[in-house]
Amino acid sequence: MTAPQPPGWYPDEAGVTRYWDGTQWTASTQPAQVPVQATGSGGTDEKTMAMLAQLLGIFTGFLGPLVIYLVAKDDQPFVKHHAAESLNFQLTVLIGYIVSGILMFVCIGYFTFFALWIGAVVLGIMATMAANRGEWYRYPINIRMVPGAQG
Repeated sequence: MTAPQPPGWYPDEAGVTRYWDGTQWTASTQPAQVPVQATGSGGTDEKTMAMLAQLLGIFTGFLGPLVIYLVAKDDQPFVKHHAAESLNFQLTVLIGYIVSGILMFVCIGYFTFFALWIGAVVLGIMATMAANRGEWYRYPINIRMVPGAQG
């Protein structure tokens, strides 16, 4: 007997990505694309703000995504998702940098710091490109401390 799948987004029998609650499929489907919607603030759209939340994470750490999360958390669910994901990822990376800093006393920290930095940049670029395409991106390695990400 196989163990039941944990709750999450999976393709169902028809190939449609649906939410599995641990016992059955729900009616919720995960949208692949978000329509471009102009907001009232200067004609910027949600995809641009989501992309900016991801891109700022690469250059400013958790501060850029935090500002965008606080601005867009009430009325823009797509931006809130990407800002929360980026904020959580940058906080996870910060924890990794702290651990690497401590491990620098035994020299292995220099290698872990460099590997963590490369991984953070690569995953940040992948998330930025997904936000630009209008996709609901989730980081594969993330401690989700800040609520707001969908799925």
